[in-house]
Amino acid sequence: LPGETGNNEMVQIRGLQGEGLHAHGRGCGGTHCLLSADKYSDFVVHEIGKEGETIHLDDFSVPVDKEDPPEEIFTVLSPEEKQRLEDLQLFKNKESSVSIEVIEDTKEKRTIIHQAVKSLFPGLETKTENQDGKKCIVAYHAAGKKSLANPRKHSWPKSRGNYCHFVLYKENKDTMDAINMLSKYLRVKPTIFSYMGTKDKRAITVQKIAVLKITAQRLAHLNKCLMNCKLGNFSYKNHPLKLGELQGNHFTVGLSVFLLIIWYNLTKCVWIFRAILQSNWNEAIDLILKPRPGVERGSLVKCREEWARTKDPAAAFKTLLQKRCVEGQLLWGLSKYGLKNIVSAFNMITRNYRLMYIHSYQSYVWNNMVSQRIEEYGLRAVPGDLVLKGGTAVHIEEVDVDNYTIHEVVMPLPGFDVIYPKHKIGESYKEMLASDNLDINNMKHKIRDYSLSGAYRKIIIRPQNVSWELIEYDDPKIPLFTTDLDKLEGKVPATLARGKYKALKMEFSLPPSAYATMAIREVLKLDTSIKSQSQLNTTWLR
Repeated sequence: LPGETGNNEMVQIRGLQGEGLHAHGRGCGGTHCLLSADKYSDFVVHEIGKEGETIHLDDFSVPVDKEDPPEEIFTVLSPEEKQRLEDLQLFKNKESSVSIEVIEDTKEKRTIIHQAVKSLFPGLETKTENQDGKKCIVAYHAAGKKSLANPRKHSWPKSRGNYCHFVLYKENKDTMDAINMLSKYLRVKPTIFSYMGTKDKRAITVQKIAVLKITAQRLAHLNKCLMNCKLGNFSYKNHPLKLGELQGNHFTVGLSVFLLIIWYNLTKCVWIFRAILQSNWNEAIDLILKPRPGVERGSLVKCREEWARTKDPAAAFKTLLQKRCVEGQLLWGLSKYGLKNIVSAFNMITRNYRLMYIHSYQSYVWNNMVSQRIEEYGLRAVPGDLVLKGGTAVHIEEVDVDNYTIHEVVMPLPGFDVIYPKHKIGESYKEMLASDNLDINNMKHKIRDYSLSGAYRKIIIRPQNVSWELIEYDDPKIPLFTTDLDKLEGKVPATLARGKYKALKMEFSLPPSAYATMAIREVLKLDTSIKSQSQLNTTWLR
């Protein structure tokens, strides 16, 4: 168990949670317990901010702001009126305006309706008119379709920061799904949100988000209708968040003796970006849209079947219920630009998702090369390895090798702006890329977004804030941990007395792009290949 030997070192696995990696770290002996596969509540992640603070959801209050409209804006419009306004805002019908009759004709009531339309439906303006002897508020487009992408500048107080920062607490939902859901409720584009890192679906996660010119009041109001998500800790700042700004994540994980571990297979992302690097756009599209029997349910299955049968992007798009997913974004792009302009269509996919394809391929190569490096030279620095000096990578020379340890050795993510080890692993990089028809000396793509600049990552990282305890319990359905939301809602944690089941509770912090599943792999000493995991599942399910 971590802490018993004082050896808390682990091999750092990037990007693919084990894809391409086949070398265990050395250290304490393995433990025959398995990660719960059916309880995402046994995997809790708290982001570590750029100042080193652990992000928590612990405050639902909204900052007091005299510029905020009254709370009545959220209830003054009927559901039918909201739907008509949304259709107008998104150009879903032929109406050039929407009229809302003022039942209680007072100046205060008219003002609230004006504020409600402008606050809840960015891009719409309002005016008061007499229609058939009745007072009506008329909503219309202020500046054409561009107004949707650019929130009205004149509606935001100059004294307030342009970005509302808040904490997103989510359960069993990945970051992009949560962002798409928020953008749908707020009737804005997902691109106005920013964050420091994405968090996986099968977990309870807490992270910082920033959004451009959306008030804390509007965000807080969403807590009444959001499922498996809560927003809080609101503040206004003058800057967005940037990918990679975080210092890492703090994990709390429950390991039970009778449940099964799931290792996520992200090989699809690897092959998608390999196809992009080779400019094989048709293959990349097919990898995203082709059917995946037994993996998915609902409208996405129908969408894939429609695409496989007709190759008609518009027809496939119509079958989707959630149209903001990657598949929906790509199909919308193909419908808009046609099958002969695939590059433009592909760019309709959110940039962060496209970056994920890039990073997955780099990580796949990195994992394979690190495995070979450890198998060939072990956990010691050797001549030809790379270390960082002032942010610049240099080779270890024979005369200096005793001055370095494995903790300082880095390996490159492949790209045009990195150097490679001078020993045989450098040649292995070249051979692996060549097997994918890629030239290690020409990693620039004709489309700038898909050029690989590369980076350096340490082979070994030392987890911080490591602790563990054994928990006994009788009911497998009882959550093992108290979450931020439990604490805010005043829920009393379940009493865990002596019981017939045992679980290992582990806590530790890892830097960015180091995965907890791989840290657990080093504790369990399990082979994470698909073949091995399939055999393990079969054995345990007998």
